[in-house]
Amino acid sequence: MIQNVGNHLRRGLASVFSNRTSRKSALRAGNDSAMADGEGYRNPTEVQMSQLVLPCHTNQRGELSIGQLLKWIDTTACLSAERHAGCPCVTASMDDIYFEHTISVGQVVNIKAKVNRAFNSSMEVGIQVASEDLCSEKQWNVCKALATFVARREITKVKLKQITPRTEEEKMEHSVAAERRRMRLVYADTIKDLLANCAIQDDLESRDCSRMVPAEKTRVESVELVLPPHANHQGNTFGGQIMAWMENVATIAASRLCRAHPTLKTIEMFHFRGPSQVGDRLVLKAIVNNAFKHSMEVGVCVEAYRQEAETHRRHINSAFMTFVVLDADDQPQLLPWIRPQPGDGERRYREASARKKIRLDRKYIVSCKQTEVPLSVPWDPSNQVCLSYNNVSSLKMLVAKDNWVLSSEISQVRLYTLEDDKFLSFHMEMVVHVDAAQAFLLLSDLRQRPEWDKHYRSVELVQQVDEDDAIYHVTSPALGGHTKPQDFVILASRRKPCDNGDPYVIALRSVTLPTHRETPEYRRGETLCSGFCLWREGDQLTKRCWVRVSLTEVVSASGFHSWGLESRSKGRRSDGWNGKLAGGHLSTLKAIPVAKINSRFGYHQDT
Repeated sequence: MIQNVGNHLRRGLASVFSNRTSRKSALRAGNDSAMADGEGYRNPTEVQMSQLVLPCHTNQRGELSIGQLLKWIDTTACLSAERHAGCPCVTASMDDIYFEHTISVGQVVNIKAKVNRAFNSSMEVGIQVASEDLCSEKQWNVCKALATFVARREITKVKLKQITPRTEEEKMEHSVAAERRRMRLVYADTIKDLLANCAIQDDLESRDCSRMVPAEKTRVESVELVLPPHANHQGNTFGGQIMAWMENVATIAASRLCRAHPTLKTIEMFHFRGPSQVGDRLVLKAIVNNAFKHSMEVGVCVEAYRQEAETHRRHINSAFMTFVVLDADDQPQLLPWIRPQPGDGERRYREASARKKIRLDRKYIVSCKQTEVPLSVPWDPSNQVCLSYNNVSSLKMLVAKDNWVLSSEISQVRLYTLEDDKFLSFHMEMVVHVDAAQAFLLLSDLRQRPEWDKHYRSVELVQQVDEDDAIYHVTSPALGGHTKPQDFVILASRRKPCDNGDPYVIALRSVTLPTHRETPEYRRGETLCSGFCLWREGDQLTKRCWVRVSLTEVVSASGFHSWGLESRSKGRRSDGWNGKLAGGHLSTLKAIPVAKINSRFGYHQDT
């Protein structure tokens, strides 16, 4: 059965590449009408807020208080969520927020929020914050945030209507929202696994150990009585107000360590575990969990109780905030070392180090420039969740781009191309009479690939990371005039659909493993982004998307070496390819990217 599917796939691809007189400049079907529809378009869930920063909104440095900004962010996001839901909504969580710029008194804060995706009763709201100087007309990006809201009705259960994305940005955010939701659900387990399986190291040699501060000296506890002005229109405590109170006690705790006025740089996930109402007493607790070379993490939790005689307190929120201390030149200063208390203090100390490692791994993976070599990222258990997320989201975002150009179509097999900076992407579409779930199972196990793809000589399963992720070592025969065969170390991440209309996804990218280093026997190849997207269309029709982004020397998985492409990188030929694609000479081609396939071929269950 696998051999039959592979044979049909190869024949379909060969028919596309044999057509040298294809329609090279035709736009993707419907692209013109979509652009026309997008003129003057505004997302129906979009809400905008503009606020003038007054002295009453600022801190001791004359800058907008982060607590006040969080109030405005939460209000704007809530209004957007309720516009889509048509009923009251409550804040469930707020993802990591990185503050890039401070806002001074007299400037304007512009906040824009819109619903990225709706699930059953929850939805993800994307928020963008910018500041504006009215005198100079300059604008700065301040931060981006992602909030999760839950729709609530007193009588009936809420079933949210789905979002229909129209613009390229909306399609990308909608596609990746499901993967971000998956990340939120496994975040706590990721921290536990990291602490259990990885050695967390700290850079003590760079710290000022002459000023060792016991963690208990930074502890802050404050109580707030929830009054009517603190409540939202549903009678619950306003989520933005709770976040502002949390920022206040965290700042006090950080100040007790550094004996200065700290600056908040990062907030790591506000998580609302339950509501509180007018009349509740909220106890806010903060303590410095760990101090690094130039930053410190402060943990904050909020507990609620109704009457003074109550002994049981409800845990309603928690968050982790990262502060720095800036000198006169806005450069971070060295911080004293924190000495944790035995027991829970040591646990918080180690967890803070684990969260820092996750942040640094995420920053490294996201910041890797696609034009630099090597493309592969070192894999270890501490960054597996972030790598898997980046693997899948990169593929989804590439597929969601609007500016694909139809280059060829034969027998309902369509080949699209996309030239973006120094990258050339190929994207092919076809429809096959195969159940999407069955095709997903066949294609997601790379060990079966050599049975139908001659460019896969051997595939070894190196590590089954979890149910959805695996690492393979792939070898390929020598091609393009080279005498040595190629090999790859590939992370394969697969995802089943989150909702109806979502594709099955199989995403591939190169990683680095200490157990499989480059050897003289092979030329090490790399792939940045490749894979399949499978949509169910009808009972057994599957639209298959195959996407590849890689260096020119990466081996093709579906006959790309026979294309006759011309590629020059730094003045030299790559892989001996010659000829032209889509009539364009690509003088700086460094990556062969995509492919999305859409053609019809017969398939029978008994073959």
